[in-house]
Amino acid sequence: MDISIVIPLLNEEESLPSLFTWIKKVMEANDFSYEIIAVDDGSTDNSWEVIKAESMLCKQIKGIKFKRNYGKSAALNEGFEACSGSVVITMDADLQDSPDEIPGLYKMIKEENYDIVSGWKKKRYDPLSKTIPTKIYNGTTRFMTGIKLHDMNCGLKAYKIEVVKSIEVYGEMHRYIPVIAKGAGFKHIGEKVVEHRARQFGVTKFGLERFVNGFLDLLSIVFVTKFSKKPMHLFGSLGTLSFFIGFLILLYLSISKLVLNQSGIATRPLFFFGIMILIIGVQLFLTGFLAELVSRNAPDRNQYHVGEKIGL
Repeated sequence: MDISIVIPLLNEEESLPSLFTWIKKVMEANDFSYEIIAVDDGSTDNSWEVIKAESMLCKQIKGIKFKRNYGKSAALNEGFEACSGSVVITMDADLQDSPDEIPGLYKMIKEENYDIVSGWKKKRYDPLSKTIPTKIYNGTTRFMTGIKLHDMNCGLKAYKIEVVKSIEVYGEMHRYIPVIAKGAGFKHIGEKVVEHRARQFGVTKFGLERFVNGFLDLLSIVFVTKFSKKPMHLFGSLGTLSFFIGFLILLYLSISKLVLNQSGIATRPLFFFGIMILIIGVQLFLTGFLAELVSRNAPDRNQYHVGEKIGL
């Protein structure tokens, strides 16, 4: 199969018929073999009834329904497990992502050998209250991860099938799938300018709180990607540095007291700061030690992402 299209959705009954028709038109025009996997993330409208009706008319349309709302990450992860196309396309169900972009994304994966191609909505039809925080979020993500994408959270993306079968998306980590994939060894990541369309039906499912949650998720994914199998490298380094600074402060104060006969050492703010930094250093080191013990006893401690094997 050429393409699997994974569509997470929540309360999109009005847009689904038009979206399915549009996708089928594009697929048939390009002679692609395909499947559409619509993942209903606990919709309270008639989205699931629409999916069932459309699947009876078109065998390529398949559906997964959650009993309640789990979030976009869970929907994508379930869709990734079910898909089988050599290229996996993800897109939103609100008609703001254009299916006409699919052939170009597919071509970049197949002919230019990208692992991931992310859409870049260079011209957006969103209010400033959404576009400005998005620019700040994307700039911060580029700085912290080294992945040069302008629109990390764009729902329209293309993946090699090996990528989606090698990663797990959980929590709210769908924003950082390229970061997760890079940590798994898929480093050939590109982007394509795509059309962003104004919303026709319904309302956006995201509020400003996603930017706060997104930053916390970014810290989590950076830590997990770099230090999940070696937490002592982070906590031990920070703990040693903090302990050493505290030790130097207290050594300086001790010399001032014992050699220079300075008085009032125990009442100086520097004295309490030195003790605090020393204690923090010990706590960080112990945290790293305990995290290392947990990591070494984890069931997946020796599970790694293997690319290819020869003669085995």
